[in-house]
Parts: sequence; structure tokens; C-alpha cells
Amino acid sequence: MKPTILIIEDESGIVDNIVYALKTEGFDTIWCSTGMEGLETVRSKEITLVLLDIGLPDINGFELFKELRKKSDVPVIFLTARSEEIDRVVGLEMGADDYVTKPFSPRELTARVKAVLRRLKQAAAEKEVQVEVKPSRPKDFPFEYDERRNAVYYRGVQVQTSRYEYRILKILIDHPGWVYTREQLMEMAWEEPDMSLARTVDAHIKNLRRKLKDITPDCDPIVTHRGSGYALKEDW
Repeated sequence: MKPTILIIEDESGIVDNIVYALKTEGFDTIWCSTGMEGLETVRSKEITLVLLDIGLPDINGFELFKELRKKSDVPVIFLTARSEEIDRVVGLEMGADDYVTKPFSPRELTARVKAVLRRLKQAAAEKEVQVEVKPSRPKDFPFEYDERRNAVYYRGVQVQTSRYEYRILKILIDHPGWVYTREQLMEMAWEEPDMSLARTVDAHIKNLRRKLKDITPDCDPIVTHRGSGYALKEDW
């Protein structure tokens, strides 16, 4: 099933552009021009995400958001003509997933929608991993990391990594032997994987290999599985 985006917005001209952009990216859409109609739609249909205008004719968008939260935890992106920082802060502190100020490009809004859904998907995946039994590691497993400092240590030596190198290496360290495709690593490590090329992962892996070999020249801890992806060496 395609993800369904509910648009609660009273300006038809804005809605037409949003609907076109979302459908081009493979989303289904439902449009409601009033807050009450939108609230009923969330209650009766399977909605993936809500685009909620603050300036609705029948109810303030913030108040409608409170009503939505009583019944559903569906992700919400606020749409508003207001640009005051206080409004953005209020919306986000209430628990909205993002906040877009008019005028905006439909392409930017679609990117925001995809980013929110991707974050939620990643959070759900990380929650599942937390309850999994992680593979046992040998006593002499050479890697450890410090999440507070975004630091990875190999054989007791800190590896000087970029942001994405750190994230890739952390993923591999968490599950030695597990094979991750380029696409999986992009999805898990990048904020905007749609804006990057899968081959970017290869470049980061190459850099990581070089840095790790600077520490142990005779050992390559990262294993390439041709046609599949990359894994961290399991046996030490």
C-alpha cells in the first residue's frame, strides 16, 4: 500500500501543488479543507502523515493538533504563513514532527515528508534492534565506541572519522558479521539518503579501510561481500 498523506488546508491553490508533488513521489493523498473534517478522517482512515495548516477557518491548528494527539500518534508537519520564531517553537514543543513556513516549494515539502517518515522508520528499526540478542563478541574484540563523543577506538587507538564514517563504522561494530547493503547503510547513516549516491558509501568504506590499516597494516577488519555489501570481520 502507498503511504497516505492527509492534507488539512483550506487554500485549494496550495493543495493542488502539494498533491501533485506528493503523487509524483508515490504517495496517496486525502484533502480536507476544515479541521473537523480532518479530525474525523484521522479517526476513520489509515493515515501515514498529516500536513496541518495552522490558520484553518473553523479551528486553530494548534488546538486541532491537541485533539489529534488524544486519538492518534500520527506524525504531523505544521504548515503556516507565520514566520515568528515563537510559533515554530510552540509547534515543535507541542510534539509536531516538523514545521514549514509559507511560501514553500512543493518539492521541499515532499522532502520534509520523506525525511520525517524515514526518521520514524529508523527509530522503529533501532527499537527492534534493542530487544534483539546481539551476537556474542570474542574477548579480544578490537573495537569500541563512545556515543557521547562520536568516537571509535580500534586496538585502543582512536580512529579519526568524519560524521558519516563514524556512523557507518558504529553500525558495523554493533553486529559483527552482519552484511549491510549500500542502500541499508545509506538509510541508516545519512539524514538525506535520497540526496546522495549509493557509491558514496564505497568512498567512505575506502577511507575507513585506509585509516584502520594505518593502525594494523596487516589486517583489514571490513569484509566486502561482492553483490551484497559490507560487514565487519567476525572472527578475531
